[in-house]
Amino acid sequence: MSRKNKKFDSVEIIDIGSKGQSIAKSKEGIVLMVKKGVPGDVVDVETYRKKKNYYLGNITKYHSMSSLRTKAECEHFGTCGGCKWQDVIYDAQTDLKEKKIKHAIQNVFDNCKIEPIIKCENQYFYRNKLEFSFTENRWLTNEEILNSGTDLERRGVGFHISGMWDKVVDINKCHLQAEPSNKIRISIKNFAIKNDISFYNSRSKKGLLRSLMIRNTSLSQFMVIVQFYENDLKNIELTLNHLKNNFKQLSSIQYIINSKDNDSIYDQTINLFSGKKYIEEMIGELKFKIFPKSFFQTNIKQTIKLYQVVKDLANLTGNEIVFDLYSGLGTITQFLAKGAKKITGIESINEAVISARESSIDNNINNVEYETGDMKKIFTSEFISTHGNPDVIITDPPREGMHKDVIKEILNLDTKIIVYVSCNPPTQCRDLELLKIKYDISKVQPVDMFPHTDHVENVVLLKLNKSI
Repeated sequence: MSRKNKKFDSVEIIDIGSKGQSIAKSKEGIVLMVKKGVPGDVVDVETYRKKKNYYLGNITKYHSMSSLRTKAECEHFGTCGGCKWQDVIYDAQTDLKEKKIKHAIQNVFDNCKIEPIIKCENQYFYRNKLEFSFTENRWLTNEEILNSGTDLERRGVGFHISGMWDKVVDINKCHLQAEPSNKIRISIKNFAIKNDISFYNSRSKKGLLRSLMIRNTSLSQFMVIVQFYENDLKNIELTLNHLKNNFKQLSSIQYIINSKDNDSIYDQTINLFSGKKYIEEMIGELKFKIFPKSFFQTNIKQTIKLYQVVKDLANLTGNEIVFDLYSGLGTITQFLAKGAKKITGIESINEAVISARESSIDNNINNVEYETGDMKKIFTSEFISTHGNPDVIITDPPREGMHKDVIKEILNLDTKIIVYVSCNPPTQCRDLELLKIKYDISKVQPVDMFPHTDHVENVVLLKLNKSI
């Protein structure tokens, strides 16, 4: 055994970390990060890499299994890169998420009370958007490798294995999105195999079928976007006509021809094949158009609960000027509009701003406006003088949090109330550390948007310190 490799016997898994890792601590106080552990498991661990403050290791033996364990629903659990907490009972998942928020927040604000997490009503089939990858050379299980013959079908469509960009698990049934999501994916795979339509090979950079995006809404509208690597119009039309003829419930069928090295669609031209360019979703009484490139919360039932939390914490009376930073499609902006005097949304993606303006007209909302631009560049004293000094700021930044220049400008305003929505507690706490110069935390409300993952949405109410 190398100097870096160590064995630890009968250590207890004490917590869950990020990306499916679990945390154990030896009798000597050494921190171990391992996979396939659940808090309460007692295991043997052999390490394979030393980091600055901990070791990475593998579980070699289970002495006893945690009472928090449950049987995973999905047949692909452990191989597929998603839903890493499926083997943990749901109440324990939410307890762990609460603990995660509490630990992060109380590092910044002492004795800050964390409200009980708002749980997800549906732990399965809750997502309204999934993206699958086609592969010419799918991942094989150990059983398939041992028992495979020469005629083993290697083509497939599914999810990438975590940390392996070129390894795709062929998914039989995914428990994340309602039908006909699984039927669509399997149907297009089988049709392509039957008609000898090529699947993409990420190493050789060849093949027609590259990716499949399926979006749906609570209004039972479905959108399918197929991404092709090659400009083979004959087989493109053949594939899309198969979808059109066999899934009459599809509101929109669109496609992309993308020969770049990466499969990101945001710099690509999207072509309409059948139906409308968008599908529609309701948030309360408000209707929004969702286009292929639109960012939209992926769990609509929890989104409504999340937005209600924001609304309650903002506590608008009808007289306030409100800024909605990182406003996206304007969903929060319009959800709050009736309670405000005026709301200004700021968003960097022009397509989102155009959609937000259109939906505000469709929803008969006339006290909102939207500005397009890089937040750290547009959110300046000049912007404030044009749009007014806000009484309330709503901020819902991306995972990297707010830029320090944005925080600096917020601190210059002395806005009475800030409602900070975050999908990434560490960056949220980093920003709170800067804001606490002038602000106190009044309330912290976690919301579980993504069962069976370590992700958690967190809403923090900040009030201007009266002594400032």
